[in-house]
Amino acid sequence: MDSSGLTLDRRIRSLRRPKARVDAYAAHGSLLEEERRPGGKIERALTVFLTGAECPFTCSFCDLWQWTLDGPTPSGALTRQLESVLEARNGQAPDREPRDREARDGVTRDDRTPDRLKLYNASNFFDQRAVPAEDLLGIAKLAAPFDAITVESHANTIGAKTLEFARRIPGRLEVAVGLETIHPAAAAQLNKRLDLARFDSAARFLSDNDIDLRVFVLLGAPYVPVDETVAWTVRTVEYAVKRGASVVSIIPVRGGNGELERLQALGHFTPPTLSQLEESLDHSLQFTSAVLTADLWDVDRLPACEHCRAKRVERLRRVNVSGRAESRVACDACGAE
Repeated sequence: MDSSGLTLDRRIRSLRRPKARVDAYAAHGSLLEEERRPGGKIERALTVFLTGAECPFTCSFCDLWQWTLDGPTPSGALTRQLESVLEARNGQAPDREPRDREARDGVTRDDRTPDRLKLYNASNFFDQRAVPAEDLLGIAKLAAPFDAITVESHANTIGAKTLEFARRIPGRLEVAVGLETIHPAAAAQLNKRLDLARFDSAARFLSDNDIDLRVFVLLGAPYVPVDETVAWTVRTVEYAVKRGASVVSIIPVRGGNGELERLQALGHFTPPTLSQLEESLDHSLQFTSAVLTADLWDVDRLPACEHCRAKRVERLRRVNVSGRAESRVACDACGAE
């Protein structure tokens, strides 16, 4: 990393509020949910939000750093976290509030073994600082009862360790990767250190090794003109689908990290709206080879008419699970239709 990158990292970090207090040996959330897969199958997924080292990529839009450790993940800590969640689950509701980038829809309570285990550590699963080698082995053993496993990773950390983990689990591996946006000016300003060539290479690597690709796409990325927000979001979804993504989640950018507020004051960032999220999902449903979903975590923070907000969010929840287009909610108060 050059000196300009370090300077940018320091500025972004300097604007953050203090981190939440976390326990290196306790996951900070879990939930059971229903999730549609390509072909229409509805899977039952157990999502576990693991506590570990912070991601080294200091993205300007990120809010996941809040629930991470300041130093490396202690060896064995993640295995213990997952063991505790699996032992305590037994169909009970999670006892902590989950935090991550994807929608918290279709939550279920069921004591049967779910189809899929989703492990989100607010970092990169194949970065040894975040997931020590001991934990890769321990997690692989604990994942044995599941048909499929989803983990998250920056495209730059996908490689030999990804393949090694895929070979150690009996279920099918899926890697979730943040593409964010293909808008050239915006992508260059995210401080993500990812270009399209590297994303394409990671996508090919996963496809060549029979590993599924899940992609995160931002709605409201900084430096994307407001009147082009939906169009660039849909273009980014299409880009991901054409490169083999099986699931694409559209995630509204959430303020609160300090850097986004600085960019907003400068006119480079405008918080996305519920209407933009609806339009982005509706237009993306045309890409039928993948599952397209709208992330509804913190959806109440999105600007919207309070008379019709609840009905509109419920419509998005239904579409997330069904994959079928529905007419937009009409509202006399705001004129929406």
